[in-house]
Amino acid sequence: MQTVVTAKLKLNTTPEQFKALHTTQLAYRDSLNYVSQYAFAHGKMSNAVRLQDATYEEIRLRFHLPSQMACSVPRQVGASYKTLWTKVKNNAVHRKEGKTKKRYKGLDKAPKFISPTLTYQYKKDYTFKKEQQVSILTLEGRVIVPYTGYNKHVALIQRGAEIGASKLWYDKPKKQFYLLVSLAIETADPTPETHKQVAGVDVGMRYLAVTATMQGDCTFHSGKQIVPKANHYARLRKRLQKKGTRSATRRLVAISGRERRLKQNTNHVVSKRIVLQHPQSLIGLEHLTDIRERTKRRKGKNAKQRKANRTFSKWSFAELHSMIAYKALLHRSMAIKVDANYTSQACPKCGHTCKENRPNKGLLFVCQNCQYTLHADLVGARNIAMRTLLIRQDWIGTGLLSVRPDVSDDEAKAARLKRYAELRWSSDTTPSPRL
Repeated sequence: MQTVVTAKLKLNTTPEQFKALHTTQLAYRDSLNYVSQYAFAHGKMSNAVRLQDATYEEIRLRFHLPSQMACSVPRQVGASYKTLWTKVKNNAVHRKEGKTKKRYKGLDKAPKFISPTLTYQYKKDYTFKKEQQVSILTLEGRVIVPYTGYNKHVALIQRGAEIGASKLWYDKPKKQFYLLVSLAIETADPTPETHKQVAGVDVGMRYLAVTATMQGDCTFHSGKQIVPKANHYARLRKRLQKKGTRSATRRLVAISGRERRLKQNTNHVVSKRIVLQHPQSLIGLEHLTDIRERTKRRKGKNAKQRKANRTFSKWSFAELHSMIAYKALLHRSMAIKVDANYTSQACPKCGHTCKENRPNKGLLFVCQNCQYTLHADLVGARNIAMRTLLIRQDWIGTGLLSVRPDVSDDEAKAARLKRYAELRWSSDTTPSPRL
């Protein structure tokens, strides 16, 4: 199977090359906004083929983009509209089911593309040359630019790794162009025999991640140093938004980038630790799709609760999950998603499930039935680990890691939750030698 990684290559441009790349970026962004306005005016169109047929000639004439870029623009806009339509439809379902009262407003006006990042297609818009050089297409023709990057990524490119599309990204504070290149790496196909152990990962803000294995091992990856910084950025952002001056706006942009880099670096560190601690394992992650829709947030004067809501919703747990997933494949492990329902409320010892098992959403889990007491986040990780073990056992029995059910998604999920409710944690839950 293939694993896709992104190589970040620093482009060492001359002033003339820098200007050519910058001009191309701006033209690409302007064409994205033009096509976005057209799509919005014509029924919020998401069909990339129809968009290309309608706008291709105008893109070439008005923005002078090369032919391949003129094809990439409608595809990117169409993909954005498809994503927004999916969110609108999901929001309608959630409102009907009473999960939320808010109406999703992503398609109330035409999406505006602000970032000048543009997409290049390999062998059509850019190609790699010898001596660590890359040929990149601009409005003024091709430019050949030397590049540097992470040694392993450079070696993969030079050894002929499968190269995909790339993005030309401009780091404004550093005034530096980077080429973000997709590289496909061949990895061994997963089998139950190569993934003999299982681990569960529970995410949160007090501890960014808590891992548990069926042997009783556990690790707490603390978020203690991150939460004060996140709260500091939130307070600073609030003050600057009230000012509304130009300097305050510039400061907001700088803070946004700093906060994003803090989260990304922290997620990289935590995900790497988790993967290295669990080699050749099946790593279970919670299925957090629409978690903001499903989570009930308390409103009112409780400042502590509001702060917790803000901190939880701002952290990128999806990014942490994706980093664990791709790094696991590179280390002969694999990450899978399991249902997140009741992982923090179900007693792993007796199976009793209720909200009262976690008094005041505190650190301790206290089962109201059997008085089993444990750290609440560790309970969640153990429940995820047991669900992952059940999936692995099904994998061994059927030879398939996933099976498409003959019933509706809701019925299939209800059946899974019923099976999960029968799971029990004990010192004898480790897989047998056969597994």
